Amino acid sequence: MDSAHIRNFSIIAHIDHGKTTLSDRLLHRTGTITTREMEDQLLDSMDLEKERGITIKAHPVTMLYQAKDGQTYELNLIDTPGHVDFSYEVSRSLSACEGALLIVDAAQGVEAQTVANVHLAMKQNLAIIPVINKIDLPHADVKQTKQQLEDILAIPGDSALLASAKEGVGIDEILEALVERIPPPKPTGAPSVQALGFDSYFDIYKGVVIHVRVFNGELKAGMQVKLLHSGKNVEVKEVGSFNPKPYVRERLQVGETGYITANIKSPQEVKMGDTITDSRHPSPLLPGFQEIQPMVFSGIYPINTADYEHLKANLAKLQLNDSAFVYQPETSVALGFGFRCGFLGLLHLEIVQERLRREYGMDIIATYPSVIYRVTLTDGTVKEIDNPAYLPEPTYIRKIEEPIIKAFVICPNENIGDLMALISEKRGTVDHTETLDSRRVMLTSVLPLNEILIDFHDRIKSITRGYGSMDYEHAGCQESNMVKLDMLVNGESVDAFSCIVHRDKAEGRGRALAAKLKEVIPANNTLWPFSPPSAGRSSLARRSARCAKT
Repeated sequence: MDSAHIRNFSIIAHIDHGKTTLSDRLLHRTGTITTREMEDQLLDSMDLEKERGITIKAHPVTMLYQAKDGQTYELNLIDTPGHVDFSYEVSRSLSACEGALLIVDAAQGVEAQTVANVHLAMKQNLAIIPVINKIDLPHADVKQTKQQLEDILAIPGDSALLASAKEGVGIDEILEALVERIPPPKPTGAPSVQALGFDSYFDIYKGVVIHVRVFNGELKAGMQVKLLHSGKNVEVKEVGSFNPKPYVRERLQVGETGYITANIKSPQEVKMGDTITDSRHPSPLLPGFQEIQPMVFSGIYPINTADYEHLKANLAKLQLNDSAFVYQPETSVALGFGFRCGFLGLLHLEIVQERLRREYGMDIIATYPSVIYRVTLTDGTVKEIDNPAYLPEPTYIRKIEEPIIKAFVICPNENIGDLMALISEKRGTVDHTETLDSRRVMLTSVLPLNEILIDFHDRIKSITRGYGSMDYEHAGCQESNMVKLDMLVNGESVDAFSCIVHRDKAEGRGRALAAKLKEVIPANNTLWPFSPPSAGRSSLARRSARCAKT
């Protein structure tokens, strides 16, 4: 299709603001899916996505829409995940677009991830169309939401479209706005084909299927192309688009999105954000590429040690459709053979564990999550440690640096004091507070990533009775007084209970762990002492398991 009649757009929103429901309505209204095929959360293919109301895997789809001017337009929707863990995936999807629909819940207003996603879209210079969704709710406050758009995001409130995706209200106005407000794609002027691979998935028959957006030239079957970042030369076997199921096309031209297959067997050979070009006359790289680095690590072990090979095979299957997930074998004295796994963040960790249990029927146990610590030794060598077992002896360590984050917490006015106390308890500092409207404020704070791994988000929800929201971005590393906390059971160190903690929190963590172990270890005829030595190998606490009555 002529590029003047193509519109590439994404939908960005906070979790549960109606993004997937609106996508379903757009597909139905444009005739891409029939009423018979229509179902709730059509683009969410996993049960986990439908249950939690979140998008985990992005789904592109091509729609044909006959506008009021009588012309037919190709609308390419590139769906994105909403969570901070997948922010790089969101940024790559946004770079394949010229515009974005910004969905804001009329009842909840602008939330933390709304702010983060809008900043990502503004960095890409996208045309942003604000949509105030769920106007049919009895407690919807459209006027207040428009004011928030202006005050927080600097987007004119009058430009916002009013809609209810559930009721089908305002869908025609959104489709017309996509045609009128989003600019058509323009060729980059590169010497040959230039396309962005913004995502991929694994098909058991075709191998790796790469989602692409063509910026220059055209892609068709039989072409020899090169993936510039991975350096791999391949022959294109098939090109096509999604509606929302994949269908074969003769070619993909400038501005169009779709997929290519090239008999690539391993997802590791395709890097997200890679540039695809002609292998004989390569074009320059497209900007914005980054290597994905895991931020959170945890050990995953089978409860039954005989399931080790089964777990190994299932992790390999899982990695085929999730290239950000990494793992390597490790052994533990207490837990036996297992794997050290790397994740993008806490939600990613939770999703992988849940998928292993549900989709593959695995009974697994996960160790306490940890982050990467940068350890400088006395001889000047710098090591990156993600497993407490590999932390050198204190006499060889000059300093330990831990990753920190910049967190944005939006909460009701009456909860400011409680949240500041929570941030302080987690070794964080509040940089500044910003009043969003008459009811809510945004706290900008700096915290160690290690401190938000377990219960930080849950406690924010608990303190604010569900009205608080949080988003964060990585902000480098800082030197901290970290120590290794070991747990001795019957005089033997158990590596599964080891963790790296701040010296001030070592005693509290050690006492709590020793007390918990005393409760859970069954009574027997032997007196078992538990003691966590830490902070220079001194014993912090001691508990003994009760003896069984004879």
